[in-house]
Amino acid sequence: MLTAGIDLAAESAGTALAVIEWADGRARLIDLRLGVDDAAIVAVASAGDIAKLGIDCAFGWPDEFVAFVSGHADLTVSDPSVEGGMVWRRTLAYRETDRFARDVTGRWPLSVSTDRLGLTAMRCAGLLRRLAEAGVDTDRAGAGDIAEVYPGASLRLWGFDTTGYRREPNRRRELLTVLRVRAPWFDLAEAHAELMVASGDAFDAVIAALVTRAAARGLYIPPPADVAERATREGWIALPTGQFESLIA
Repeated sequence: MLTAGIDLAAESAGTALAVIEWADGRARLIDLRLGVDDAAIVAVASAGDIAKLGIDCAFGWPDEFVAFVSGHADLTVSDPSVEGGMVWRRTLAYRETDRFARDVTGRWPLSVSTDRLGLTAMRCAGLLRRLAEAGVDTDRAGAGDIAEVYPGASLRLWGFDTTGYRREPNRRRELLTVLRVRAPWFDLAEAHAELMVASGDAFDAVIAALVTRAAARGLYIPPPADVAERATREGWIALPTGQFESLIA
């Protein structure tokens, strides 16, 4: 099995790709790149040997936000539900999966509607279209060939201390050391390890590929039945279940 992880940014310069091979009770990082464009991502995902592709980015916007923007653009429509209060605004800011992730992890993901993540999500929307055109099953709820992943939250669920790792190379080195102790089955070339320390984007791409292994094996929390249809539009974060060590089982 091969799993791929993408740390997506608004531009190729901040985007990283990782591919992990899983075989015979071992995992091996076989590809790690920075500066990845959409064409390279589509080429990897559509090659036929990737079991699942995990992307660190929101796959959609809240249904309420989409309806609000559409209604606001139509000057002939008067929507009495637009009242402007904070509670109402939060329904526009966060998706159902964001609220679920907050309940599970204790932290809010970035809002795709109101944070700078929106710029990356715009790129992701185009990427999903290109993947679909290449024959990739882009079910946004995670049942197809792709999964929406959240590397930082996944690490915390697995019991890792993620304090400062996105900003500080020394923290990434410490975290990588702990990860390698807990995963003696993970073969990682020193050149790849140094790139993960030097670049938070590369680090998160590798974690995304690890999380995608959990998603590919069904070791994640799927959308509850009452929000399953919404998840096909808004997206659904594949938060892993079980221990980190169970990835290789």
